[in-house]
Amino acid sequence: MWCIAVGVSLMFLWIVGDLLQHGMGQISPQFLTSEPLKAGRAGGILPIVISTLLILLVALSVAVPLGLCSAVWLSEFTRTRGALSVFVGRSLDVLASVPSIVFGLFGNALFCNLLGLGYSILAGGLTLACMVLPILIRSLEAGLRAVPNEYRLAAAALGMSRTRTVLSILLPCAVPGLIVGLVLGAGRVLAETAALLFTSGYSSRMPRGVMDSGRALSVHIYDLSMNVPGGEPNAYASALVLIALLLVINAAATWTTDRWLRREVVTNP
Repeated sequence: MWCIAVGVSLMFLWIVGDLLQHGMGQISPQFLTSEPLKAGRAGGILPIVISTLLILLVALSVAVPLGLCSAVWLSEFTRTRGALSVFVGRSLDVLASVPSIVFGLFGNALFCNLLGLGYSILAGGLTLACMVLPILIRSLEAGLRAVPNEYRLAAAALGMSRTRTVLSILLPCAVPGLIVGLVLGAGRVLAETAALLFTSGYSSRMPRGVMDSGRALSVHIYDLSMNVPGGEPNAYASALVLIALLLVINAAATWTTDRWLRREVVTNP
């Protein structure tokens, strides 16, 4: 187990070290606050970062309420081995393993063409919400099922309704599962490329709203690496910014979980 842990850590350090070696020289206040120039070879990534954060906001704003309601329904209002529950669970497992390019084609057909959203941040965010939902629902469902059944029996003995039990007892206990789902979902949203090529587009200008086309950081890195001669330095720097965003989100999620658990221990010793 120690060898596995050390191996994973060394792999992470190797990747980060390579990014730091090739991209740290490009990082500067101007790089973070200016627009791309010369197809991304020069200039900065401010519009790219703004588009990425907007796509993340749209995806999580849609996925979290739907995922939360679906997880509560699966864990608390259906029979564990019921036909409908099993069918929904199998469907979620299949959706979680569907390649992202398929979600991209689906999002292009539904959101861009059928609903008339075109290549836009909204279409990209909705497509990624569909991708994140299976992971989020399964994480939340596992967190809710991990709550001891004695909590439910005690709430029933006190005359609490099932809805009140879910809101006041089960969901607060399942916060770690929610945080895990959010971290995994945010990581997939930030790292996704294929689905966004067909939905949010390539535009590198500053978005004026979610109906504008916007280029995510992952798409920007791909474009600089594959299609723009001389774009490798900025691609490395953009990848470094993307890793930094992921680390900030993970750290914020860990800090939030720790504070929540400490507060629960103090409130309910």
